[in-house]
Amino acid sequence: MALTDGEIKNLIILGIDPGTASLGYGLIEAQKNDLRLVAFGCLKTGKDLAASLRLRFLFRELTKLIKKHKPDSLATEQLFFFKNMKTAIRVSQSQGIVMLAGANFDIPVLEYTPLQVKQAVTGYGLAQKQQVQKMVKVILRLEEIPKPDDAADALAVAICNAHCQKFLKITQTLDRV
Repeated sequence: MALTDGEIKNLIILGIDPGTASLGYGLIEAQKNDLRLVAFGCLKTGKDLAASLRLRFLFRELTKLIKKHKPDSLATEQLFFFKNMKTAIRVSQSQGIVMLAGANFDIPVLEYTPLQVKQAVTGYGLAQKQQVQKMVKVILRLEEIPKPDDAADALAVAICNAHCQKFLKITQTLDRV
């Protein structure tokens, strides 16, 4: 998305905390140094559903979110470390659904490691989950920490993406000088 000199565009960013049982999402609007909450929540699937039906449900619901809010980019947390192989496979499947949904609407999908997200939100890559959630509250000027945790995590991913987009624009501007 190339902007001409002097043009300011509000960016709508859809952050995703992937999972098949609970997929967190957070939508923010970014303009210059201002970030504003648009929406957040979780898409939950039943434990009794087959994996294919869970993924279909997630894809359909993500598609609805994209059609409704028309994000300029999707950002997801990259699977970086896992303790349980079964969980890692499920999260990877969920990430695939996010990528497919973005591709279907020609929306770039960016992935960030947990370290990158924590660094962008708190300034410290090894921050605790509670510190990240408190900073999400502060950055978006909310009265409470967003619940459930998956939604707060998704908002953190969206904030990370906004900071990275801003950095890229600054870099592109410096390259033109």
